Amino acid sequence: MAQIIGVGVIGMGWMGTVHSRAYLQAADRFHESGIRPRLIICADDVETRAKEAKERFGFERYTTRWQEVIANPKVQVVNVATPNHMHLEVVRAAAASGKHIFCEKPVGKNSQETAEIERLARQVGVLTFVGYNYRWSPLVQHARQLIGEGRLGRLTHFRGRFFAGYASNPQGVLSWRFQRELSGMGVLGDLMSHVVDMGLMLAGPVKRVVGNRETFFPRRPLAMPGVGTHFTVGGGGPLGDVTNEDYASALLQFANGVQGNIEVCRVIQGHKCQFAFEIEGTEGALSWDFERMNELKVFCLDGNGSHDGYTRLVSGPAHPDHVRFNPGAGVGLGYEDLKTIEAHHFLKSVAERRQGEPGFTEALRVAEVLGAIERTCETGSWQEVTRIASRASQS
Repeated sequence: MAQIIGVGVIGMGWMGTVHSRAYLQAADRFHESGIRPRLIICADDVETRAKEAKERFGFERYTTRWQEVIANPKVQVVNVATPNHMHLEVVRAAAASGKHIFCEKPVGKNSQETAEIERLARQVGVLTFVGYNYRWSPLVQHARQLIGEGRLGRLTHFRGRFFAGYASNPQGVLSWRFQRELSGMGVLGDLMSHVVDMGLMLAGPVKRVVGNRETFFPRRPLAMPGVGTHFTVGGGGPLGDVTNEDYASALLQFANGVQGNIEVCRVIQGHKCQFAFEIEGTEGALSWDFERMNELKVFCLDGNGSHDGYTRLVSGPAHPDHVRFNPGAGVGLGYEDLKTIEAHHFLKSVAERRQGEPGFTEALRVAEVLGAIERTCETGSWQEVTRIASRASQS
């Protein structure tokens, strides 16, 4: 018998539409699971976007008031795809209503908000999930398996980067992502959160960091509310101030002795969406790049040196969840397929009434690293990665 899970989505910009499609696709790609998401209601403060989403994805109704999503008795899970400054308010209301919650990263404007969000959900016992979708690439999951099996020996190095040139044009509009009041962190929250999540998943907890940040384009054309995305290019109109960082980097020392460096930028030229990592150990190495996400470079010592180099693997049915989308090796997956896998794992955790990963606990571990990077940018010195307690739990 199918298990129906009522879904409400808040925020119908680019990411809200991606999540809506992902729920519909998950019912098909993972059909044998018996889990059937039912799109109950979508919300956006721009009515045309909310109405269009209802028509496109088959929501039963739409609204311009996000509170109506949480109040709807048919909604079991609330999907938060709003700008970062709304995360805390929406999650507080959803948790108080006993709704399970999917929230896009970085889960709040800053590390303190992430800690409060994690506390709110944990105290009432609702299930949570976070949009670290790149970890669901079949070859990233295969890399994780190889590391877990000890195929790389003792890990020694992790390097991660996310170079996305979506803001390389200085005429790119001043969307909410460029404003500290609405977004909080800039690329630390937008891009570095993915890199840190990957590092924590593959290499382990981070002990301390030292880093820096920079804003290369301090002013941008004002955006038209409710129109376009952070990829939109303007021009010819009034300018506004960019109030968060375009670039950030850090050196890392992991708790297990792994040495690392991470770097992100949103205004870089040439690179389009290069989220990549290299990880080395005493007996092997791995290399992956999202721009070629269906490939993984693997190096393992063979004992005689006759094949002393990287082997290129292509994604295929032998790798986790690939066969859900394609029956043959080399027939690649794309970005939204990763969101579909992500949606399935969230729905599965709800159906089984168990907390899955990544949830708000994992988001908080990421936020603790990001918080340490922010501190080191102010002090110029190494900073320990410390646990963050919400202000409410401290009082």
